[in-house]
Amino acid sequence: MQQRRVVITGLGLVTPLGIGVRHVWDELLKGKTGVRLLQPADLPPAHKDILNSLPSRVVATVPQEPLEAAMKRLNEDLRRSSRFMQYALCAADEALQDSGLVALQDDEERQRVGVSIGNGMSSTSEVAEAAQLLVEGNLRKLSPFFVPRILVNMAAGAVSIRWGFQGPSIAHSTACASGLHAIGEAFKIIQRGDADVMVCGASESSIDAISLGGFSRLRALSTSFNTHDRAHLASRPFDKDRDGFVMGEGAGILILEEVERAVHRNAKMYAEVRGYGMSSDSYHVTQPHPQGMGARLCMKRALEDACIETKHVSYINAHATSTPIGDQVEQAAIQSLFGPEISNTLQISSTKGATGHLLGAAAAVEMVFTTLALYHNVAPHTLNLFNPHPNLLPGLIQGEPCLLPLGPKAALKNSFGFGGTNASIAITTVPRKPASEQG
Repeated sequence: MQQRRVVITGLGLVTPLGIGVRHVWDELLKGKTGVRLLQPADLPPAHKDILNSLPSRVVATVPQEPLEAAMKRLNEDLRRSSRFMQYALCAADEALQDSGLVALQDDEERQRVGVSIGNGMSSTSEVAEAAQLLVEGNLRKLSPFFVPRILVNMAAGAVSIRWGFQGPSIAHSTACASGLHAIGEAFKIIQRGDADVMVCGASESSIDAISLGGFSRLRALSTSFNTHDRAHLASRPFDKDRDGFVMGEGAGILILEEVERAVHRNAKMYAEVRGYGMSSDSYHVTQPHPQGMGARLCMKRALEDACIETKHVSYINAHATSTPIGDQVEQAAIQSLFGPEISNTLQISSTKGATGHLLGAAAAVEMVFTTLALYHNVAPHTLNLFNPHPNLLPGLIQGEPCLLPLGPKAALKNSFGFGGTNASIAITTVPRKPASEQG
């Protein structure tokens, strides 16, 4: 049986650059950053006293005022939801509004709509606060919603419940690859006919002393920019002076839809999802394979699944988090797979200089950026790339956004996580509607 084609018909974003796709995309192309110095108000009350003892004190948080306004519009009971659930609800609402699918009334239609939303670390601050209550003997003060507020699948559950979707409701937790696995599996669910529409992506909110302290002990976080005047420079993918990633938070949600359904309702189609590849490094619990074997393999598998040759790829949104080893390994993997062709039309960038590293939600937010790059024919640059390595990838976008070649294009989004889990997704442009119909 021929596999069904899948297109992207809606996008939603909650990021350190702000809330809303149009606003965030504009800020990204302007070279703005959401990275700043950690403040006491960023941490749960019980964690504030140890702020100055943290080796890394730069973060990328979601602006709370627009988030609170968005949640008020949704009229959600915040006692029942953690921040990662709220981020997912807010981004899903925008994506559904964008797609025109927000008001499905027919039961049969809702049974064909599923949800796949990943998460990396759930809600570590709530676990810490609950543990403290138990240590103090204050069990009665523990919220009856504590368990559902920390379950990884509750972002997907909250979205399903909110809009009454009765198709598959699943969650993927594969560290920093969670978002791309959630989107890739949603793509396969539609492709094989188990749903017609999937609300998919990932959400993360783990900025607290536990996460910052834990990643600091791994020596994964940037520690050289802990001042107000330098904090915005801390996230610097591919730069020679990079010294670790900056922890971010937020959510990215995409609406995937079977193409004939999208055409029938005259939906706006941002891009077509063509291929999905996975692999494992099988090497180390936190370090990537030094030759980039797993990264190369998942990109190769995504392109094979899509039936796309490397010479037809115009843009890669790299996973590159600003860690010394990870960025170098991904570069080696791209060079190995693409060979001499990387110096022709292929453009590459990492957008984490602007957003920090959103852990499990990173790939979902960056998948939205990758989609917009193809749709608008312009790829965002890599922020804070001041001191490129001499053997840097020739197609790495520096300084300002880059126009992509005219004509049909393909793009890859990469995502790699602890435990050696890797994912890549390949997308292509779709024929445009006349400008008068694009909205």
